[in-house]
This record gives sequence, C-alpha cells and structure tokens, in this order.
Amino acid sequence: MAKLTGKVAVITGGGSGIGLASAKLFAEEGAQVVIVGRSKAALEAAAVEIGERAVAIVADVSDLAALDALYAEVGKRFGRVDVLFANAGVNNLAPFEAVTPEDFDRQFNANVRGLFFSVQKALPLLSEGASVILNASVAHKKGSPLHSVYAATKAATRSFARSWTTDLKHRKIRVNSISPGLVETPIFGKLGVPAEAIEQALPTLLEAMPMGRVGRVEEAATVALFLASGDSSFVTGIDLPVDGGLGQV
Repeated sequence: MAKLTGKVAVITGGGSGIGLASAKLFAEEGAQVVIVGRSKAALEAAAVEIGERAVAIVADVSDLAALDALYAEVGKRFGRVDVLFANAGVNNLAPFEAVTPEDFDRQFNANVRGLFFSVQKALPLLSEGASVILNASVAHKKGSPLHSVYAATKAATRSFARSWTTDLKHRKIRVNSISPGLVETPIFGKLGVPAEAIEQALPTLLEAMPMGRVGRVEEAATVALFLASGDSSFVTGIDLPVDGGLGQV
C-alpha cells in the first residue's frame, strides 16, 4: 500500500522547488495534497503537474487573514490535516552592514512569523498523530557570510521543532525539521546575487561538500516523505540534514 493513502497534506510554498517535488511525491503515495503559495499562475501550473490529487489555494503565509481563509477552505473541503509541511520561505543575501530593515522584516515575517502561524492556525484541523514538517536550512549550522538574517530565521525554525514536539505530545503530533543544503531550487534566482557571482562561488562550495554536488529537489522530497509517513512513527523533535554533508564536516 502507498505510504500516504487516505491522508490530507498541506504544503506551503508548494508551487515550486522542494514544495512542489514533495507535493508530487505525496500525491504519488496516495495523499490528497493542498499546495499553497502566493502566485496563482504558478500554483495552477503545479496543480496540473501533480494531477487530480492536488488542490491549489493562494495564500501568503505572512498574511494572517490569508491563513485563516486557507484553513477555513481546507476544513470545508477535507475536515482535517494529517500532514503539514511548512515549507514556504524567503532569502535575501546581504552583508551584515548592508541589511536593511525591509530585508530583515521580510525574512522574519515569512520565515518565522509566517511559519509560526501557519502551524498554529492549523491546530484545530490537525488530526491526532499528525506529522508537522518544518523546512529549516543548513544555514543555521554554519557561520556563512551574507546569511546572518536568513540563518537566524532558520535557527528559530529548528527551535520551533523542538518546542512544538513537547507542546503537542498530548495529541501524539510529531514535529520535525529538515535542513536542506545547496539544492537546485528557484530561490537560487531570487537571492539578489548576480548569476556570475554564484557561478564563481560554486566550485568553492562544492569543494566543502563531501558529496561534491548540488542536491536535487527530489532528494529533499524523499526525506519529507519519510517524516510524513509511518516510516518515521517513532521520530519526533529531530532536524534531518539533506545537505550532502555540508553542515556535518
């Protein structure tokens, strides 16, 4: 039997990258998938790609009213959530001295505040024994230049996984985070860094990775599936790196 047969999964940031790859895999494993994002066009295209098990709902996780509307619609359609993958996030690379208040607020609003309320507002719908997965990052383990704000938001994400494991244990809800490393996703093109600079830095980054290559979104999705399914029934509170060894050595 498929690993997620009969389950209802909500994936924020589900229109591209790791979110879309996870949505496709969850649907293949029998789940009804609700993909959430800000771009209606991207979500509609993703839903077509996923197939009949996908429902697309436009919502910005930093907008609390939009989250209320999202879960009202999910509740009306499905009545519950068995898997929540809080995957949406943003990254603005900048030197410490160049970070603007707008850069700071944008990242914390999406990656911390938005993630927090994406999970909190889902609580009435989360079934007993549900799985909550948070997308952190290897950035919270490394002291990398240009990443100070982003890394701080992802350290908060990791902390949430620990705290919520205790907060929700009475409902047998498992909460875990994954920490992708260098993975080929659309966020690569939204970092505010010229493509030439990324190309120049890539050999150095790859040299630091034992696996010596950029990861694929499908590789992160298989880890999300593990945490979503009964295969990880005795796993909670952990952070699972998907980083080719970058944050481990």
